[in-house]
Amino acid sequence: MHGESKMIRWLIWGLLLLISTLSSSSSPVTAGFVGVEDGHFQLNGSPFLFNGFNSYWMMSVAADPNQRHKVSQVFRDAATAGLTGLDFVIFEARKYGIRMILSLVNNFKDYGGRAAYVRWAEAAGVQVQNEDDFYTNQLIRTYYKNHVQKVLRRKNTMSCLRYMDDPTIMGWELMNEPRCQVDSSGNTVNRWVEEMGSYVKSIDRQHLVGIGMEGFYGDSIPTKIKANPSSYKVGTDFITNNLNKAIDYATIHAYPDAWLPGKSETTKMAFLEEWVALHWTDSKTILKKPLIFEEFGRSIRDQNQTYSVRDRDAFLSKVYSIIYNLAKNGATMAGGLVWQVMAEGMESYYDGYEIVLSQNPSTNAIITQQSNKMAALKTRTQHHLRSRY
Repeated sequence: MHGESKMIRWLIWGLLLLISTLSSSSSPVTAGFVGVEDGHFQLNGSPFLFNGFNSYWMMSVAADPNQRHKVSQVFRDAATAGLTGLDFVIFEARKYGIRMILSLVNNFKDYGGRAAYVRWAEAAGVQVQNEDDFYTNQLIRTYYKNHVQKVLRRKNTMSCLRYMDDPTIMGWELMNEPRCQVDSSGNTVNRWVEEMGSYVKSIDRQHLVGIGMEGFYGDSIPTKIKANPSSYKVGTDFITNNLNKAIDYATIHAYPDAWLPGKSETTKMAFLEEWVALHWTDSKTILKKPLIFEEFGRSIRDQNQTYSVRDRDAFLSKVYSIIYNLAKNGATMAGGLVWQVMAEGMESYYDGYEIVLSQNPSTNAIITQQSNKMAALKTRTQHHLRSRY
């Protein structure tokens, strides 16, 4: 049907790429799937800690054989720092020892997003009220499930592995930054997460499943809503949504410069520290699941041109310090993924947050240092666990 035929074209919103810190060299991905045990990520019985980055653009670029070198360039740079298109991306990631989290749809309209599913339902004669019908309409939910099934069971034309059998993929995320304006309680999203998380697990029990949330609190613990920036309520609930049995890990995002415009740097940094610490505590004590600081970034541009690479470097150093210190305290915080790493010659994709490792030596050095620290921490944690038994 019209909608289903287009779903292959809208396959994946973005790639959340993990630089595995199992070694400092760019060696192929080791065998085994990343799992969760006692609230921590594990790989082959050892703690799995990491440093990484976001690169939503890779599948689009890899669809053009003349542009694929940009994907390889980023993987080479990242490894040093610590469908046919998607086939190539996954195949290249495996070569450089990089594990990936793939987001199955976008909340926003980039690359189609959930709005595309609503349009397909309208074209099929379904009456819809708004884009939030994505979560409740039976036909739209069926479209999403069909999409999930096709992605998970796809056989990579380069590796000959089905996606559901490829350990290069660390996990699946149901949606990038889900939101539901018609129900601020988080209950509508929660029912959808429960249904779709269970559906993914019914097909693929080898990979982890996450939601892809920003971390906003909802009605389950009203006192926590005040922790949201500017008292945001976007129809998600960090606690209730992540307590779903099908969800293996929790995520948070943070963009203080965008979330707290006009506030001082002191205020923004204080918010950041509290935001991360609160979610770390909740992940450890309530959810009992690992936490990924999945998106963070600092723009080097604003309308007044007052931001700079030095400001971004200071921000990243602060974030990495927070991640490392929390990871030392029990490994509930497993690592972070900066937004976003790009290759040279990709100016059309720039959003102010872009990092070209080969052109930003100071930023590259900060990212490399964090990768090395997380690798060393992983080794110490592994030795500590062995000494207990």
